[in-house]
Amino acid sequence: MTARVLVVDDVELNVRLLAAKLASEYFEVISADNGMRALALAEAELPDIILLDVMMPRMDGFEVCSRLKANPRTVDIPVVMVTALSDVADRLRGLEAGADDFLTKPVNDVALFARVRSLVRLKRMMDELRLREQVCRQFGTADTSGESATDVSAARILLVAEKGVAASRIIDTLGPVAASVLHASSCEEAQSLLDGSVELVIASLSLPDGDPLRLVSQWRANEDSRRLPILLMADDSELPRLAKGLDLGANDYLVRPVDRNELLARVRTQIRRKRLEDRLGDSYRRSLSMALTDELTGLYNRRYVFAHLNELLGRLPDGATSTALMLFDVDHFKKVNDRYGHPAGDEVLRELAERAVRQVRNVDLVGRLGGEEFVVVMPETSLSEAMLVAERLRLAMADEPFIVQGSGDRLPVTVSVGVAMTGEGTDTMETLLKRADDALYAAKKAGRNCIITLPAPELERMPIAVAS
Repeated sequence: MTARVLVVDDVELNVRLLAAKLASEYFEVISADNGMRALALAEAELPDIILLDVMMPRMDGFEVCSRLKANPRTVDIPVVMVTALSDVADRLRGLEAGADDFLTKPVNDVALFARVRSLVRLKRMMDELRLREQVCRQFGTADTSGESATDVSAARILLVAEKGVAASRIIDTLGPVAASVLHASSCEEAQSLLDGSVELVIASLSLPDGDPLRLVSQWRANEDSRRLPILLMADDSELPRLAKGLDLGANDYLVRPVDRNELLARVRTQIRRKRLEDRLGDSYRRSLSMALTDELTGLYNRRYVFAHLNELLGRLPDGATSTALMLFDVDHFKKVNDRYGHPAGDEVLRELAERAVRQVRNVDLVGRLGGEEFVVVMPETSLSEAMLVAERLRLAMADEPFIVQGSGDRLPVTVSVGVAMTGEGTDTMETLLKRADDALYAAKKAGRNCIITLPAPELERMPIAVAS
């Protein structure tokens, strides 16, 4: 994994040393020798990660970090503070300013590379989610609620550690942020307790019955837990294993003895990120659904139907079997709106959509093209199979009246159906839609509440009418 790293330090020798280490691992390095220059470069270059010295003249690393996190363009860039300070109060001040981690001078190479790779992965994931949300905003469907107000309380946390006084203290410490803390004292128990409601795992690297790093690997390989934040705890002597854990996908770590305030700060950071990520993901999925489905009926909309149909037709030259296309239209729908009003007409369309979905096969796609016109795309379907589905759908509308909300009137509703079949692989979406539309028009002319099919041009024309 390569990345662009901004190194900020007022001592040229320190910059050269870090740049040489990073370059040896094929990272691209840019540098700044003061806070103002760092802020300008960060906004202009948008690096993947920033290694930021704390002790600098005029503007120290804490203020630089605060300004980076206050800028919407740089808020998601991970910041690692590099300092000779080892006091817990200084670490907490950096975490409160928005720093993602601290590295103590002289910088350990193993810790440096593991931390950079881990945070770059996180940055790219957030970039992808932000990009998706930006695309959704172009459709006017993104969630515009303030993300800075993300709550970090009432979390559900899984602690994987040996039973004892140390574990009990951690559980007590987590009280201000946790709704509940599940405690697993073995890897097997951790697997059984992990479910979709857990928002953070805190795992000790010292377990007598198994290897917690294997848990990290398994959870990262599982789709349901792939983005679950994992915070590791270890002794100073376990630094190589911590680095391995970060490479496997753990998000952060703590070195024993664990300071209460630092634990809370790191836990809050991970929960905030998890909830922001969930919000962005939910917004994207909701926006995608809104962009591809019809708001009234919940069926796929015209845009999605045409993309799906084009994909199916593209497979025909490769030997895929024929595709059937069904268009159906509500007979005399204007009379429903004129007599009962548009709200009643909308109710009819919603109920009609539900009935249609129940009558088609699982592989078939039902969509609304607009107004009272609907479509069913039927892959790998013969003419006889398509006609059976069409007749089942027609009867589902005609045999049971629709109930008008409010008045309780029983309203008879019928549909006219046109079916078209693909031929020898020469069909385009336009030609297939044209034949289905011609068949639908023929069904209207034939008296409505019936089905007309027009096979491919190279096949014999086979109009079939099913009268009410």
